[in-house]
Amino acid sequence: MILKLLDCVVLKCDLPEHRLRKGDVGVVVEVYTPHDFEVEFIEDSGYTSALITLSTSEVRKARASELIHPQRAGRVP
Repeated sequence: MILKLLDCVVLKCDLPEHRLRKGDVGVVVEVYTPHDFEVEFIEDSGYTSALITLSTSEVRKARASELIHPQRAGRVP
């Protein structure tokens, strides 16, 4: 899988330390290597909820047919 700057990605696993869950959608904001990316996750309020480095094993490219849903507040302790 090749990801580019500003690609939408879907999280493949829970990351409770960042209050993120499998299925959350982020945007690639930096490409470090072909397999490592800086991904920004935005809350429905428009503020960044997480900005973290992830690998291709942790995300997949979003499909055009998928709907993007805002994060549900308070769902991860």
